[in-house]
Amino acid sequence: MLEEVERWLNRRSWSAADRPLDQLAAAKRSTTVSVVLPALNEEATVGEIVTVIRRELMEAVPLVDELVVIDSGSTDRTSEVAAAAGARVVHRDAILPRIPAAPGKGEVLWRSLLVTHGDIVCFVDADLRDFSADFVSGIVGPLLTEPDVHFVKAMYDRPLTVSDGPASGRTTAGQGGRVTELVARPLLNLHWPLLAGFVQPLGGEYAARRSLLERLPFPVGYGVELGLLVDALHLVGLDALAQVDVGVRKHRHQDDQALGRMAAAIYRTAQQRLSRAHLIRPELTQFERGENGFVPRTHPVDTEERPPMAGIAEYSARRAA
Repeated sequence: MLEEVERWLNRRSWSAADRPLDQLAAAKRSTTVSVVLPALNEEATVGEIVTVIRRELMEAVPLVDELVVIDSGSTDRTSEVAAAAGARVVHRDAILPRIPAAPGKGEVLWRSLLVTHGDIVCFVDADLRDFSADFVSGIVGPLLTEPDVHFVKAMYDRPLTVSDGPASGRTTAGQGGRVTELVARPLLNLHWPLLAGFVQPLGGEYAARRSLLERLPFPVGYGVELGLLVDALHLVGLDALAQVDVGVRKHRHQDDQALGRMAAAIYRTAQQRLSRAHLIRPELTQFERGENGFVPRTHPVDTEERPPMAGIAEYSARRAA
């Protein structure tokens, strides 16, 4: 198993610099590329991301054909900022209205397939700072130049900046996030060892062929990245998966309680794929200190998944048209 993973690392791991933009533009031909930014209250960062993609990958080099921000219910100026920067903005609830929207990132990504048209779909989180166009061109590149590659994850260094306490402001280096190292990586190594070579299995920057995405179920919440990766392995095999080094990823970090909920959802996603059974208790209880001691707060764990988009009547009708 280790030898197979090492062979995969040598064959299917690249750097964004391996494929210059002019090479990608020449390889693109008639293939179309859509970039999707799922966004919830990201007015501080979404505008710069859209601006960079438009300037470098749509105007300077015609690599991206469609740039869409899916707003999942922002209460700030996310939609206005994104539209002013040049993105097409679609509200989550306006897509497939006959199915009430569930809260969660995976829900937004699933619905985005209905309002985009690219042969290649590239997902990018909307909270990135110091954004580089390499996050898009890097992961789209193998899909344009390697016919056998169907799914590409970004890999990067992920520094953590301490926000409080005596060490506030100090940045520590790291290759993965806390949930990645404590939950996702152990799960993958133990249960799907062929995926052990992925540096950032939970990263929000990845691209895939539409023909693959439309056949995959989408967990509606935080488990979407793990779920897509595992299901893609089973559907197209390890050699159809790849990763590209895009440098450094800087973004907003979440607090420990939010990370706990994320970890529970990811564990649930893995459990569901291992057993396809129902959870006994799809809830997570956490504690906050109140005036009279610790107070329990119980949160539901995402248990819903959307079916492959290929089975949705509206999607099939649009494809036929």
